[in-house]
Amino acid sequence: MEPNQIKDADILDILFEGRNKDYGAYELRKTYNGRIRKAMFVTGGVVGLMCIGYFVAGRNNGKSASLPEVQDIELANVKEPDKPLPLPPPPKVPQPQVAMRQFTTPIIVKTEVPPDEKPPVQDDLDQVKIGTVNQEGVKDDGIAAPPVTGNAAGVVEAPAKKDDDDGLFTKVEIESSFPGGNGAWLRFLNKNLRYPDEGMNAGIEGTVMVQFIVDRDGHISDAVAISGPENGGLREEAIRVIKKSGLWTPAVQNGRYVKSYKRQPVSFKIGTE
Repeated sequence: MEPNQIKDADILDILFEGRNKDYGAYELRKTYNGRIRKAMFVTGGVVGLMCIGYFVAGRNNGKSASLPEVQDIELANVKEPDKPLPLPPPPKVPQPQVAMRQFTTPIIVKTEVPPDEKPPVQDDLDQVKIGTVNQEGVKDDGIAAPPVTGNAAGVVEAPAKKDDDDGLFTKVEIESSFPGGNGAWLRFLNKNLRYPDEGMNAGIEGTVMVQFIVDRDGHISDAVAISGPENGGLREEAIRVIKKSGLWTPAVQNGRYVKSYKRQPVSFKIGTE
């Protein structure tokens, strides 16, 4: 822009000199004043229409409100009664019907009981046997009295219960177990179990079930393999590990340690690299 044109040019043209006027900012600023005037004109028109509407509605079509007519009312004198009025009777509450059963008073008849049908007294039963009929005979002297032990006369003692220490249980309330539980048993197997070379070379794997006896003190005996692979030396290795496991926690039956059978699986599996 030439220097002589600056004083007559608009401030907006001076700001956008050398810039892109088609971008949009130039047009927005150029039409800003016109848009403000339009907005004010529209807003004023809406406000004017609202004021006119309120004015027309307030006139109520030329009608005016009138107050209602009030008339005085004279109350008649009420005469008090000479005696107080009686109270109304209380309401009747229905009572539930009670169940009843017919009962006939028993009649007591006095009859004579024959002497042979009268019940015996206690003194007559000391030296006779009890039966269903009366029978004459000699007195019974063979009635055995309860045995007397110690100073407590007439107290019968129950026979002493024999403790079956030699019994072998197949089913018990609490089975015998390896000390420390399953975690300790797995650690023992990982430390002591050796995979037989014969089974390893032949690719034989499986689970061997070993049955043995755990006595009341936890000692192991009569270990034998009852299932599992028969070849590869797996059964022999499982029995060896069971015998090496030491003392077990014995089984419990009726609150005491007992001698019992135990079945313990030993698994053999060839690992893959």
